Amino acid sequence: MREVTATVLENIRIAEDTYSLTFACGEEIPVRAGQFCMVGVHGYPLRRPIAVCKAEGERITVCYRLKGGGTRTLAGSYKAGEKLSVLLPLGNGFSVKEEEKRVAVVGGGAGVFPLIAAIRRYAPEKELFAYMGFRNRASVCMEYEMRRGKKLVLCTDDGSVGYKGSSVQAFMEDIGEVKPSVVLACGPLPMLRALKSAAGGRLPVYVSLEERMGCGVGACLVCVCNKTDGAHARVCKDGPVFEIGEVEL
Repeated sequence: MREVTATVLENIRIAEDTYSLTFACGEEIPVRAGQFCMVGVHGYPLRRPIAVCKAEGERITVCYRLKGGGTRTLAGSYKAGEKLSVLLPLGNGFSVKEEEKRVAVVGGGAGVFPLIAAIRRYAPEKELFAYMGFRNRASVCMEYEMRRGKKLVLCTDDGSVGYKGSSVQAFMEDIGEVKPSVVLACGPLPMLRALKSAAGGRLPVYVSLEERMGCGVGACLVCVCNKTDGAHARVCKDGPVFEIGEVEL
């Protein structure tokens, strides 16, 4: 983990209420697929947790949705050349075993962004099948990154692009044909609950949880989640990736 003063290279709108931010750290910082960073925003005491989409040498790209004042300030005030305080890399990330040859990724909403890193990591060496869900046509983005695998199914709630319905529904319709060795997933809790109900116990499923965070390093306990064995876990430090059966959703 490093705290760096990064230089903004690009901060652009890529879809409805969605931005892509690329910054240079001044040095190469290895980042595993599924890890995240904490980005400082002027005027806000707490950093914003944002998943890393791409790590290319000293260049890091993250994507974020406009949710509140912090992300709107990030979108409106940080242009190319601006300095940015970033803490990274954080969390455990995804890990696919060598014998797991067929990988399915199932994402929804802002949960597609950490999965882009997983697609970039595993598509060159695995048979990878992606099921990505969006609200509508206006919210679809980063499609070119998602097409790195063997198959991509885009899903929209209103059917304006691709499959009409959720990414979980689309995946479960294909599961018999795809026969994945492992599933990597991220998205809103209702999506993850549906995935757990449909596929949990049938094969290994790993989920990246999205939680509010304060510090990002496990000290403040803002992001604690409940485990199925009665224990508790810090999403930022112990996760954000968990086996789907070990956490309550």
